[in-house]
Amino acid sequence: MIPAKVQFYDCETIDDELLRFAVIAARYKNRWIYCKHKERNTWEIPGGHRERGENISDTAKRELQEETGAELFTVEPIAIYSVTIDNETNYGKLFLAEIKKLKEKLEYEIERIALFDDIPQNMTYPEIQPFLQKYIMTKIKRT
Repeated sequence: MIPAKVQFYDCETIDDELLRFAVIAARYKNRWIYCKHKERNTWEIPGGHRERGENISDTAKRELQEETGAELFTVEPIAIYSVTIDNETNYGKLFLAEIKKLKEKLEYEIERIALFDDIPQNMTYPEIQPFLQKYIMTKIKRT
C-alpha cells in the first residue's frame, strides 16, 4: 500500500459537493480535545462523514456535538484537505472549534474525550490526522 498523501487548499477552491468529511480540531479551556471511539484504543480528532443532503458546515457541527458533547461552541472553516491513498482521492473540510460548554455525558459512539496540549502519540489515522492538526496549529500561531 502506498502511504497517504495529504494536501491543503483554500476553502473555496474545491466544489462543495466533493466534500465527504468534516474534521474539527476543537479546543476547550485552551487545550485540544481528542476522542476515543468505543471500538478503538486510539485517539482521534472529532469528525466524520457528511450525510445525504447535509451542508458540510452542518456536518461539522453535528459531528462536534456527537463526538465531544459540545453544547456551546463556535466553528469556523480553515481549509479543504484531500487524502490520496492508492490513487483514490477524497476531500474534506477542516474546521476549528472553540468549545465553551460540554455535556456531562456522551451519548453516541465515543467512549470518552480527553484534553491534550499537543498531538497524542497513539492516533487512529496516523498518516492523516497529525497533518490536519499541525496545519491548524500553524494557522492559530499566525493569527
